[in-house]
Amino acid sequence: MKYTLVVPLAPERDAPILACIKKLDYPKNKFHVVVVRGKNPSLNRNKAIERAKGEYVVFLDDDAIIKEDYLKKIDEFLEKHSEIDVVGGPQLTPDDDNWFAKISGYAFSSRFGAWTLRNRYDLKHENLDADETALTSANLVCKKKVVEKIKFDETLFPGEDPKFIEDVKKAGFRVAYTPSFVLYHKRRPTFRLLVKQIFNYGKVRPQKESFFQTVQKPFFLVPSLFVLYLLIVVGSLLYDPSFVGSGFSFENDFETVRTGTITALTGNVIAIPKIFGMGFLFTLPLKIYMLLMFLFGLRDAGKHRNVKAVFILPFLYPVIHVSYGIGMLWGYVRKLWE
Repeated sequence: MKYTLVVPLAPERDAPILACIKKLDYPKNKFHVVVVRGKNPSLNRNKAIERAKGEYVVFLDDDAIIKEDYLKKIDEFLEKHSEIDVVGGPQLTPDDDNWFAKISGYAFSSRFGAWTLRNRYDLKHENLDADETALTSANLVCKKKVVEKIKFDETLFPGEDPKFIEDVKKAGFRVAYTPSFVLYHKRRPTFRLLVKQIFNYGKVRPQKESFFQTVQKPFFLVPSLFVLYLLIVVGSLLYDPSFVGSGFSFENDFETVRTGTITALTGNVIAIPKIFGMGFLFTLPLKIYMLLMFLFGLRDAGKHRNVKAVFILPFLYPVIHVSYGIGMLWGYVRKLWE
């Protein structure tokens, strides 16, 4: 038996991936499927590993879609790179997702939207020394010896797959990313569900690792620092609107006019915008961010040839960044109180 396909399944959900597995163009005697139902995905995977008979264990999400040649593509990669112990491929947005889900998928695959994490959601170059920024447990292949030694952390969800990849690399196993085998994964269909998803991603980061470990990967700290910066900007604006460059300094230009025994002042009050003071410099990062927000919106919408995305993407980027940042801050507050 070459492959064990593992599908963790929540009690209230169906598993569309099973219909795809039935259509696989691959000898049926060379793979088997293990479905474990339960509320804890990590526990489900760990239980499935105990029943695995294959040389390789393939982890798939229950609501994903794979093509008929999926296992053949894995075969091709493993034949070329037998030294690799763990390999994953991208999870792309399916064409039949609704308009909001598709555009959020564009944001996930954007350099501005997700930085290095975009590797998980787009077709990138093969990398034979990959890490958590490129892989997820939705589309992951492991040698049996790896999962016999390294298990998924059952206290984490979401975030259990980055922890698994990190533990695998610490144990000395070789990890790779390849665009050769692809999985399609639906995105959150509504704004509310997207915010909840990203917030939860941020919330578990402090649970997954210590602050000092996160400092070594400063990319993950940027959203939280951005949120704190925004709070300071908003607070400064409420306290003194002129500080952030939105106020005016007033100067008068009066002349004295004498008519008989009456003396009067005539003239104009001149309002001079305060745009190059300390407030301007303080808000300059926000102005640069907003410029990039719209430029990348145009770029990413053009890449995917979606006119509607031009108007949606510039607002989705900050939603993703702020949601992750607030979630991570909340994770640290919760950790301090535990």
